[in-house]
Amino acid sequence: MAWSFCGEYNTTKAYSVANGVLNNSCFVDALNLVPHVFLLFITFPILFIGWGSQSSKVQIHHNTWLHFPGHNLRWILTFSLLFVHVCEFAEGLVSNNMMQTNHLHLFMPAFMGFIAATTSVVYYHNIETSNFPKLLLALFIYWVLAFITKSIKLWKFAQHSIGPQQLRFCITALLVVLYGLLMAVEINVIRVRKYVFFANPQKVKPPEDLQDLGVRFLQPFVNLLSKATYWWMNPLIIGAHQRPIELKKIGKLPIAMRALTNYLRLKDAYEEQRTPEDPDRAPSMWRSMYRAFGRPILLSSTFRYLADLLGFAGPLCISGIVKHLDTKSDAAKPDKVDHHYVDLYFMSSTELLQNTSVLAVLLFLALVLQRTFLQASYYVTIETGINLRGALLAMIYNKILRLSTSNMSMGEMTLGQINNLVAIETNQLMWFLFLCPNLWAMPVQIVMGVILLYYLLGCSALVGASVIVLLAPIQYLIATKLADAQKSTLDYSTDRLKKTTEILKGIKLLKLYAWENIFCDSVEETRGKELTSLKTFALYTSLSIFMNAAIPIAAVLATFVTHHFLDRTGPSPSEAFAALALFHILVTPLFLLSTVVRFAVKALISVQKLGEFLQSDEIGDDSWRNGDISVSLETCKKHPGPTKAINRKQPMRYHLDNYEQPTRRQMRPTETEDVAVKVSNGFFTWGSNLSTLTDINIRIPTGQLTMIVGQVGCGKSSLLLAMLGEMQTINGKVYWSNKNRYSVAYATQKSWLLNATVEDNITFGSPFGKQRYKAVIDACSLQPDIDLLPFGDQTEIGERGINLSGGQRQRICVARALYQNTNIVFLDDPFSALDIHLSDHLMQEGILKFLQDDKRTVVLVTHKLQYLIHADWIIAMKDGSVLREGTLKDIQTHDVELYEHWKTLMNRQDQELEKDTELDSQTALERKTLRRAFYSREAKNQIDDEDEEEEEEEEEDDDLSTTTNRRSKIPWKVCWRYLSSGGFFMVFLMVSSKLLKHSVMVAIDFWLALWTSSKTNQNMGAGTGISTASGIGDSIANNITAPPDVEHDSYYLPVFITLCGAGITLCLITSLTVEFLGLSAATNLHHNLLNKIIHAPIRFFDITPLGQILNRFSADTNIIDQHIPPTLESLTRSTLLCLSAIGVIASITPVFLIALIPQAVAFYFIQKYFRVASKDLQDLDDSTQLPLLCHFSETAEGLTTIRAFRHEARFKQRMLELTDTNNTAYLFLSAANRWLEVRTDYLGAVIVLTAAVASIWSSRYGFRAEGLVGLGLTYALTVTNYLNWVVRNLADLEVQMAAVKKVNSFLSTESENYDGSMDASQVPEDWPQHGEIKIQDLCVRYDPMLKPVLKHVNAYITPGQKVGICGRTGSGKSSLSLAFFNMVDMFEGKIIIDGIDICKMPLQTLRSRLAIILQDPVLFSGSIRSNLDPERTCTDDRLWEALEIAQLKNMVKALPGGLDAVVTEGGENFSVGQRQLFCLARAFVRKSSILIMDEATASIDMATENILQKVVMTAFADRTVVTIAHRVHTILTADLVIVMKRGNILEYDKPETLLEQEDSIFSSFVRADM
Repeated sequence: MAWSFCGEYNTTKAYSVANGVLNNSCFVDALNLVPHVFLLFITFPILFIGWGSQSSKVQIHHNTWLHFPGHNLRWILTFSLLFVHVCEFAEGLVSNNMMQTNHLHLFMPAFMGFIAATTSVVYYHNIETSNFPKLLLALFIYWVLAFITKSIKLWKFAQHSIGPQQLRFCITALLVVLYGLLMAVEINVIRVRKYVFFANPQKVKPPEDLQDLGVRFLQPFVNLLSKATYWWMNPLIIGAHQRPIELKKIGKLPIAMRALTNYLRLKDAYEEQRTPEDPDRAPSMWRSMYRAFGRPILLSSTFRYLADLLGFAGPLCISGIVKHLDTKSDAAKPDKVDHHYVDLYFMSSTELLQNTSVLAVLLFLALVLQRTFLQASYYVTIETGINLRGALLAMIYNKILRLSTSNMSMGEMTLGQINNLVAIETNQLMWFLFLCPNLWAMPVQIVMGVILLYYLLGCSALVGASVIVLLAPIQYLIATKLADAQKSTLDYSTDRLKKTTEILKGIKLLKLYAWENIFCDSVEETRGKELTSLKTFALYTSLSIFMNAAIPIAAVLATFVTHHFLDRTGPSPSEAFAALALFHILVTPLFLLSTVVRFAVKALISVQKLGEFLQSDEIGDDSWRNGDISVSLETCKKHPGPTKAINRKQPMRYHLDNYEQPTRRQMRPTETEDVAVKVSNGFFTWGSNLSTLTDINIRIPTGQLTMIVGQVGCGKSSLLLAMLGEMQTINGKVYWSNKNRYSVAYATQKSWLLNATVEDNITFGSPFGKQRYKAVIDACSLQPDIDLLPFGDQTEIGERGINLSGGQRQRICVARALYQNTNIVFLDDPFSALDIHLSDHLMQEGILKFLQDDKRTVVLVTHKLQYLIHADWIIAMKDGSVLREGTLKDIQTHDVELYEHWKTLMNRQDQELEKDTELDSQTALERKTLRRAFYSREAKNQIDDEDEEEEEEEEEDDDLSTTTNRRSKIPWKVCWRYLSSGGFFMVFLMVSSKLLKHSVMVAIDFWLALWTSSKTNQNMGAGTGISTASGIGDSIANNITAPPDVEHDSYYLPVFITLCGAGITLCLITSLTVEFLGLSAATNLHHNLLNKIIHAPIRFFDITPLGQILNRFSADTNIIDQHIPPTLESLTRSTLLCLSAIGVIASITPVFLIALIPQAVAFYFIQKYFRVASKDLQDLDDSTQLPLLCHFSETAEGLTTIRAFRHEARFKQRMLELTDTNNTAYLFLSAANRWLEVRTDYLGAVIVLTAAVASIWSSRYGFRAEGLVGLGLTYALTVTNYLNWVVRNLADLEVQMAAVKKVNSFLSTESENYDGSMDASQVPEDWPQHGEIKIQDLCVRYDPMLKPVLKHVNAYITPGQKVGICGRTGSGKSSLSLAFFNMVDMFEGKIIIDGIDICKMPLQTLRSRLAIILQDPVLFSGSIRSNLDPERTCTDDRLWEALEIAQLKNMVKALPGGLDAVVTEGGENFSVGQRQLFCLARAFVRKSSILIMDEATASIDMATENILQKVVMTAFADRTVVTIAHRVHTILTADLVIVMKRGNILEYDKPETLLEQEDSIFSSFVRADM
């Protein structure tokens, strides 16, 4: 009976109860089994039967609902209970080994207790989530029973004078306390929930968040275990494999995390600081942040401290294991057993900690706990950081809505500053919060580490530590330098982007003039500067990485060399490896410290900027202006009620509504009903003390049309804004009659659109009424424009959507004002960007019919005096004051002079009107450009769609598994493309130096192991020298007979120093090679990309949106430049570290490899699932950030409109939604990172455990080398730190490689054929001499996929002839002009100019010899000279001559700098007409005998057009001129007219001849044009 319960060496004694039952220790232990067995008997049936029937639980979310009070405390107590049971079990086993026979009762109850405690928590969890409190009684009984039986045991121990110096007494005492506490928790649940012994149990409802199925972020609601391990994320992350994560999947934020909640918290903290005594004092932003978000930060810091302290358990346990492996075998069993309490062995408390297996388990538990606490600390700070960011964004937004307009216009607060606040400053504060627990945790960690080192190694440890501390400032220096380098890189790259954008916008012109290479070189030059600053950036980055890797080596070197000279005996392996592990721990905080300090400095600046912004001027509170979230300060002081008493039961939504209803103003008896707005004695200003508007006394009659007229800059728009309350009032009052709704429909002069669909822009938050909508669209004649858009009125417009022209934008703004159902409509010069037909239509249909039918009060600012006849009331302004007010009749009788002045102006306008009708209207032109943009894009879309369909068909054949596979594959091909573009030599260098470095690192530690082991062996006097050190050490041992002490050291030391030196050098080399590999890859990729794109055929630019190309040059290039190299470095480093660690452990204890297999499988699955989910979440985060930033900038631009419409509340709501969406994505992303890290950390802990167990096990079977065991464990510890980095970096690299992939996709585009079949030298220098053009049977298409646009065209143009080509839109006129330059695909026929077939010529030669003037004038930023002659080949005289011909000479002379005067981007500082004339001058500078004008006069006023016609007739008299006519009357004087239709020539003759034929198409064109 070897396994008897009470042991059996003296049968009578073991089972005797002579001294009383309770005095038999075995019986007491048996009694202790009773409660455990009882619990298992009761709970198992309930768990198995109950959950069968209850499987259909209430709503799915409630299974995360934790009802019972004392919930977290119970989990913590249960975990402690489990831990103590493990200790009890260990103690029992160890004591049992000391006895002669097996005593089951020493460890059996502990084992059962462990199982019962586990069951109790499972049982409790199931009861809690299904809300069945009555079943908790079973647990209550269990705690009571366990408490009683354990107390009896403790009491008996005390009786037999067994005290705290015995371990078993301590454990029993702890268990009594824990059972007592659990009993108390259970009683508390009964007290609160009253589920037994009470008549009416308490009814509970789940929290609001859990009732809302949209809330998917369950972290705040799940139990502790799930909170710590992010178990609730599993379905999301594993589900990402089947289908990508979308916004729907991540749902809404819980209420406590929403931006509104946090905004109110921060706002209260901010406003509380304003004391009644000192209302103007600026509240401190830091204090408000601390008050609102201080508590979670303190919690996180507590977690952080716990984690850091637990971190030191690792090195201590290692030192213990190594030390006791050594002594283990010598300590025999004790001779006699102390303390007989019925002949049992009692361990003393210290003995347990000398048992290696116990230490191994402790090490494992410490690691698991440390990692759990660390991740908890990270999570809490990140959640707080996100909350803070939401609150700050809401604060900034509210402030923007109240900014005074003068601030915006006087430039105190530019849009750029506001965008920076939103995009940069808030993020920096958020990052600071993430890192801030480090600020106070790190010093503690460093101090603790140094103390422990001192305890292990004495003074020499301080030398090593001081090396680390002294090198920290250098780290900080490098970090600041890095930031500077990044800044200068940013400046250069914005510069480069500007140039690239200009090139891409004017690419057609550059190609036609063969200038692409010149401009390409200028970009390359800027890129060169950028690369130089990137080189510094790379250098500092690699230095920083090098410092991080080299400092621990240097510290170890310093420590052991000093130790060797100070203390001849040398450290034992246990001390040496504990020290090594400690140095690894110390490096992290020091490396991070530099980053944290840098962020702290940035945060200080950010807070200062934020504070200044929040203190800037606000708009004056008009009496009728109270609709605002932030009830103004005064009201808050009077009744502090509303801001505090938020009814938590009601959802936040309702609360907002009552909070925001603007108060209507009370009636004033003095107001007369027929005046809508009245201004009396008003003086208004834009911020400076000078008043812009003086002495304004006006009234706006209700329901009538009032017009405000006056010269430019006399204050018409300001008057509207003053009435809206946007200007600062110096004196006077604005009265609004009470009937008028509090909102005013207002259309500004500079149109303002939302990034939304056309329909949303017009309805602007009002309900959609079909008839009303249609009426408005007709009034603004928007239908033709909407028909052109790809998705009709559901097309996105605005910054991120389709670019509309000025007139189209303005009409949409007017439509918005018309559609709103308000009593008052303010229109600020709605006709400025419209041509005459549209203006008339808008005036008749929109203003006179639509608005007047509704009896709405209209105020119209206009320059078109011919509309004055329609006005009911006229206000004439001059120089900021009112000149006249009254009806047209009044003015005619009272102010004849003014009336006459108006009359002459009207006549002039009427003449313009007649002229205008001759022109094909501007609108048609705008529509044409729109149509062109889409025609080309649609063709591309069709091609794309076909591809996609094919792909989809392929995919449908596959089953789910392959699609998931495709998503989890790492893009090796792209990585290879990236590396190979860095150059093979660099790749080889990187790989070899990396491998070398890591082998040297291992060699250093291995040598240390040999050295220390040999010392201890010698000191033991074993006399065997090193031969026992290890199997690996044998080869050395055979050659050397054990040398005496001193020589022996002199043998180890130099090798150690050399190895360390080599290691440090290799660190530097590797960090440099990776960074410079990245640089050369970036250089090559950008260079190839730029050349490919600039030399691509023009068709490529028609079908590829500009934004897409620019993205390759901005975002993607930035990623390739700055983000890939560090990621690559980090990835290779952490992977190699993990591999070398596993290699080391396996070589020491090969058994470890068997245990590694399941861990490797687990790791594979974790990283596979995580990478896919992380990629999706990162995409979500990016895609939700853009709308948020756009919303801020568009609000800042459209402030006056939003405030006039009184739509602040709606915009705030939208902002809160966007912020919450982005925050949700970000929260999920960081929670996913925690999910991964917890899992990899636990895996790492398991690796440490297996390594420890394997080494202990093999040491029992005769393998003895403590040094190497220490080495293995130290390496196992590093694995835990680096495993999650491997996965994180893999995921990052995968996302970043997408950029390389996108760039590569552009690298495969075809270039134009620049060479041609004949050599450039074969073309005569002065070709084309005459300008004779033969077109033979020409067929042209834009793309082999498309139909031909010119079909078999034949024509002959004699030298010097003036030819006009006309035809309807799309007849192929422009295509013909492009054919002269070989810009399109001429697949049949040919064009021969002066005897040479142009298809055979090199493109550069051909295009540099012809001249063209395009329809849209393109100017580049630079000087006038660089625009006329970028090649710098012409003399100044020639340039002046060209300018004179183009009638620009006088204007340019007047400019500062003359020819070197500045041209801004796109030539914005010149009018359109002037720009067109510059283009003419440009064509003239190139003395070519052929000039082609492509609708060059379309965007010019009559006067300029006449100049152009004259010039063409005189200056170009001897040249061949081909004019493509937009308005037929421009070619009436030509020598030859060609009329085209659908790519064919219909008529080809002199204009006179064609006009004589009544039925000719040309004459019908001319008639239509007259």
